[in-house]
Amino acid sequence: MSHIPGVNGDAVHPTIAATATALPPYTITRDDVKYYMGRVFDIPDRRLEAMMSIVDNAQVHQRRAIFPIDYTIEPRSLSKTNNEYIEHAVKLGREAAEKCLERAGLKPEDIDLIITVSCTGFMIPSLDAHLIHLMGFRRNVRRMPFTELGCAAGAMALGRAADYLKAHPGGNVLIVAVELPSLTFQRKDISQANLISSILFGDGAAAVIVRGNPAPGPKILISETYTFPDSLFAMGFDLRDSGFHIILDKEVPEMIGGKIRGLVEGFLDRNGRKKEHAAVLGHSRQRRESLQRYHSFHSSGVAGKAAA
Repeated sequence: MSHIPGVNGDAVHPTIAATATALPPYTITRDDVKYYMGRVFDIPDRRLEAMMSIVDNAQVHQRRAIFPIDYTIEPRSLSKTNNEYIEHAVKLGREAAEKCLERAGLKPEDIDLIITVSCTGFMIPSLDAHLIHLMGFRRNVRRMPFTELGCAAGAMALGRAADYLKAHPGGNVLIVAVELPSLTFQRKDISQANLISSILFGDGAAAVIVRGNPAPGPKILISETYTFPDSLFAMGFDLRDSGFHIILDKEVPEMIGGKIRGLVEGFLDRNGRKKEHAAVLGHSRQRRESLQRYHSFHSSGVAGKAAA
């Protein structure tokens, strides 16, 4: 194998030293979704039948939520849901961070950089500032909040952590990701994107410690990013008076599927690796198939016309 700067050789690569999660107390099951779907959304019977089929095939048996389902489905103002976001993002983020530090055998004062990840609400000061205040991190700890990167933010955070540790050998980075998509539920929005998101997404938090010193665990050798052309309106949120409305274009699976193999193989080749040496992780098969299944119903006329 030829020498690839920053990949092989004797360099000490950043290591994922510990991980942890924090989950809210309430559970939404697949049966709950089927029970409430027709009672909450004002959609024709044939379209409801199509949605039930998607629920059955999504393979999402249960999800966690910060509130009971009867409260989750009730309309609330943007200011109300955003205050709920701040309260529970801080609570779950702190729980995940404390568990992760304990598993890594570190204390808050050992952390040199905090990266926080979230896109399902809005808060200034950001989540990392709240954690510094509550947990006793050093006052000169570096901060990097990611708030608009959506699903890719966790992977992006790992890449930025590795970049930091290559520049600051021996350092420690804490990554905390919190998403509360139940707060973006919109009962009056019967668009394709909102119906699909009501089936798939759950609330929770996760934390990772990435260390610059030699340690057991997976190594981060190198990272790259790729932005799909003409993808600005493929995924995201539309902020309205009633809150966050999800944007989830039905062409996303095809857009990614058409390029992902070439992107992965090119990445491996540039870094002296072969596809036989790699395992590729991405979005869940259930989400992809749910989008495709809904699109097939929608195109055949079974689902009817989605209203925004």
